[in-house]
Amino acid sequence: MKKTIIACSLLILFSAAAAHAADKLRMGIVVKVGGIPWFNAMEAGIKSEAAKEGVDAWMVGPTSADPALQVRAIEDLIAQKVDIIGVVPNDPKVLEPVLKRARDAGIRVLVHESPDQKYANWDFELVDAKTHGENHMKALAECMHGEGKYVAYMGGLTVPLHNAWVDSAVAYQKAHYPKMQMVGDKFGVGESLDDSIRTTNEVMSKYPDLKGIIAFGSQGPVGAGRAVMARNKIDQVCVIGAFSPGQGQMLVNRGAIKGGYIWNPMTAGEVFVRLAGMMQKNQPITDGTTIEGLGKVRVDEQTHTILGNNTESLDKANLPKLVKLGL
Repeated sequence: MKKTIIACSLLILFSAAAAHAADKLRMGIVVKVGGIPWFNAMEAGIKSEAAKEGVDAWMVGPTSADPALQVRAIEDLIAQKVDIIGVVPNDPKVLEPVLKRARDAGIRVLVHESPDQKYANWDFELVDAKTHGENHMKALAECMHGEGKYVAYMGGLTVPLHNAWVDSAVAYQKAHYPKMQMVGDKFGVGESLDDSIRTTNEVMSKYPDLKGIIAFGSQGPVGAGRAVMARNKIDQVCVIGAFSPGQGQMLVNRGAIKGGYIWNPMTAGEVFVRLAGMMQKNQPITDGTTIEGLGKVRVDEQTHTILGNNTESLDKANLPKLVKLGL
């Protein structure tokens, strides 16, 4: 009799443990490209918040910013039957079919830097796109004294959020700084250090009187700054943009990058996991909801976008603090 009771007790314990394991949230987050400082910091945020919340969340970093590699990574996560898939898309249109397959399989989708992403349950942004673009243009115009030629870089020509940043920056320039002029098309080189260096050398040669570069994509300002410094044009060409603090600090200190604004990618990684937990528990996300890392959010129900307001200035005074955080 005693053996039977012990056996039953063990069976209950094992069943409870199995049920707990089955309930544990499993989430894979596919980013644009692995191995660069920005997404290394995001991965640190994902890991720390997952450990804190007791969930199983991890990052998948493709070897290059190729949308096809993101598709394969998402297909793998669908095969693993995860609960939620997170994505920082390179090309939202390319991802639509595979995200539809994820949704059809009962997997929820959370994206970042991709407003109005089809087949996503939610997109979240740490800063409003229009404000982010305008703030960078204000900084560029101040450095250029409100006149002269400039070019614009973005992480990829198919990235909607980067397009929104550049478009809002250019619109603000046309409305407030009519003596400034954007030359050339948008350059989709901002996620490649080598491409940003090469393009900067090319545009400086094509436009000897170039006065500014506004750069989005974590490698864009760094590549532009290196090229400007190598050509001894620190005092002639203003580089403004969003970059990883540790990678760009020396260039800021030397004057090759004049500044910019970012949100903390480590915070973005944490928010991925926090929002996934809210989605798993079916907690409402509405205007005025306070979410750690985002603050009091504004919610666009039509585009399923959660808008926060949390940026950091990339100036000489603030950079050391960000570098200490491992960014």
